Amino acid sequence: MLNRETIASELVIDHPECARVLQKHRIDFCCHGDRPLAELCEEQALDTSAVLAELEGAISQDHVDVELRSLSTQALIEYIVSRHHGYLREALPFVSSMSKKVARVHGGHNPRLLELEGLVEELCESLTPHLDEEEAKLFPSLIAAKAASPELAAELSSMFEEHEAVGVLLQKIRAEAEDFSVPEWGCRSYNALFAELERLETDTLRHVHAENHVLRPRYA
Repeated sequence: MLNRETIASELVIDHPECARVLQKHRIDFCCHGDRPLAELCEEQALDTSAVLAELEGAISQDHVDVELRSLSTQALIEYIVSRHHGYLREALPFVSSMSKKVARVHGGHNPRLLELEGLVEELCESLTPHLDEEEAKLFPSLIAAKAASPELAAELSSMFEEHEAVGVLLQKIRAEAEDFSVPEWGCRSYNALFAELERLETDTLRHVHAENHVLRPRYA
């Protein structure tokens, strides 16, 4: 049962379908989610009871077929790489190209699109090497490790810091996109860009959450 003291990060581990509700309300369940829902709701001036009702509705309606905590470390990493890294490697070039196009065509009408273009490019430039580094170095080290070590702790701390930076960028993107709301005059490209940006935000937050709160604690 959910209640005001439910920890946000733990909630998303048990019920990944709750991520989109928290995301909609700008409640951080990734890097700073180890706090009660009531405290996080208060920070955003939200009615905790109303948010709890939304979360319970999401749990009752959705079915998630992967229980991350039940996976071995190797299986968890394989899931992260295939599900989340694979998605980002396809999505990032698309949103980069589309944001440039939309900014070029509509930036004069909505100057926020010019800022959005720069933020999307910054996100792409930070995430691509992050994925490469995890796949080439961090993940093989975690699979091979038989126990925690200072070296692994340092690598995981660096991963966490990079995740925090990505979280800040996603918040800025959502703000410049005005919660991904498309004006009536928005063209198909405008709609496609905002739809994919919202999908990218959702997937990246779940991705980061899995690494921060399921994978990383195994090496604490």
